[in-house]
Amino acid sequence: MRRSIVMLLALAAGFVFETGTTLAQANGVDNGPVYESDLRQQAEQEEAERAARRKAYAPTVYPKYMEGGERPDIQPVAPPIVYFDQAEEPGSIIVDTQNKKLYFVLPGKKAYAYSISVGRDGFTWSGTEKISRIAAWPSWTPPPEMRQRIPGLPVTVSGGMKNPQGARALYLGNTIYRIHGTNNDRTVGRANSSGCFRLTNENVVHLASIAKTGTTVKVLQAYNGGVNENAPLSSLFDFMSPEPAPAPVTKPKKAAQTKKPAATAAAGAASAVPAAPVKQAVAEPAANPAPSPPPPAAVAPPTSDVQAAIQAARSAAAEATAAAQAAKTAAAAAKKGTE
Repeated sequence: MRRSIVMLLALAAGFVFETGTTLAQANGVDNGPVYESDLRQQAEQEEAERAARRKAYAPTVYPKYMEGGERPDIQPVAPPIVYFDQAEEPGSIIVDTQNKKLYFVLPGKKAYAYSISVGRDGFTWSGTEKISRIAAWPSWTPPPEMRQRIPGLPVTVSGGMKNPQGARALYLGNTIYRIHGTNNDRTVGRANSSGCFRLTNENVVHLASIAKTGTTVKVLQAYNGGVNENAPLSSLFDFMSPEPAPAPVTKPKKAAQTKKPAATAAAGAASAVPAAPVKQAVAEPAANPAPSPPPPAAVAPPTSDVQAAIQAARSAAAEATAAAQAAKTAAAAAKKGTE
């Protein structure tokens, strides 16, 4: 009896274990590794299935001349900054087709890394171009070969949120290719364009604000220079190395100048002026010469007549003093004789 109960319990435990494993596998609870190649293959398979479904549908016919719709004020959003293993030209753009990245090179082996969509199979290309024009809310005119591939496309679409060019477009040389925004963010990060490079509107507005006309754009099948999302270890220890002190700025000393006496300076200035030749014409004075300040008034010395008058006055005063003294003496003697 006991043996039968133990066997029944073991069978029940095995059934529960198998049921739990089946449910875990069915619900995706399995913690096995997920490979990027498997995800890429799954995404490509889903895209192929969507393309097959699109072929089964009737082509969408758009208006011949289509309005692009509203044009909101989209604020720029900067992408992450990555670090290069080698130096690249600051201010240039590198397109890594294989990894679906666009790098705007910054000084110090850094770059902004934008996620982009690239050309699908048969529409990829490589080369070097320069930005020839930057337009906000550009219009879109599908080339004839595209309209032949996709019947029903409009002849032209004005700028706006319905326009597949998005908020900004950076034209590459004289080619038909552009770096532009999108009207569908889900298309970014895939290989589904006809050779253009598509960013989100927020990212393309940021890129258009720092790129300039004439910027070099290198389109590569794969960038092999090495890109890291984290700063190199050497930069973590920069704070330990003291920065060199700036060199002191020394001002040049002026040579001491000795003052010359006025007479010597005047003589030197006079000798420095060459003597005019005899037959040289004398320059005419200016029509309205500036008036020179009057010289200080000099005190005139006393004349001989004035000096004689002063001397006579002094003599007369001396004689009057002597006469008064004599009269005083005579009066004193007369007074003594009467006594």
